[in-house]
Amino acid sequence: MIAEIRAALEGTTPDRAVREQLERFVALLLERNVAMNLSSARDPQAVGAHVRDSLAIAPYVRDPLVDIGSGGGFPAIVLAIASGVRATLIESTAKKARFLESVVAELGLPVVVRAQRAEEAARDPELRGSFASATARAVGSAPTVIELTIPFLAVGGLAVLQRGRLDERERQAAADAALVLGAEVEGEVPAPPGDERRVLLVRKLAPTGGRFPRRAGIPEKRPLCLEGGADG
Repeated sequence: MIAEIRAALEGTTPDRAVREQLERFVALLLERNVAMNLSSARDPQAVGAHVRDSLAIAPYVRDPLVDIGSGGGFPAIVLAIASGVRATLIESTAKKARFLESVVAELGLPVVVRAQRAEEAARDPELRGSFASATARAVGSAPTVIELTIPFLAVGGLAVLQRGRLDERERQAAADAALVLGAEVEGEVPAPPGDERRVLLVRKLAPTGGRFPRRAGIPEKRPLCLEGGADG
């Protein structure tokens, strides 16, 4: 298995120490995924693809980082390994939060795990408005993810949001939702280059109103600016 993991991560980084840490992380994920169902990626090649996707956004991420819906550790664990960025991981599923805590302890990473919903964590004075960057993968529509990340950012901070394809309706809703939350969509880049997937870059320009994020579950059920989603 170790040989397969090394092959899957070949070329990800020239830094041997970082590569070895990434290999350890992948091995831990694959080992525990069997019993815990942490990720849909079940072999070294699939997990390696997630590692590469995570590394692709490293140029946009600044310290400190908050990651929403951290799941099996993508992208935040990979980013912490590769860049040393201090990260706070918000993960509401208890078994996934426990796994992340074990990885942090075993690898000695500068990471804190919070077993909370993002809607609740964003109202903690220690977390709200405290981060230079925010990431999130696979936690809902673009307006939903924007509502869940922007409140954590300090003014000037950047949400780095990995998305699939964006149609014009969702793209416009994301732009409108960003404005409601005191932010603006600064750009959209392929991830990786040549891929149909996108990284949405959303810059926070002003403090987010105290109403946001809305109650737990509402941002996902009624996304801002998408099908009348501003209620709640």
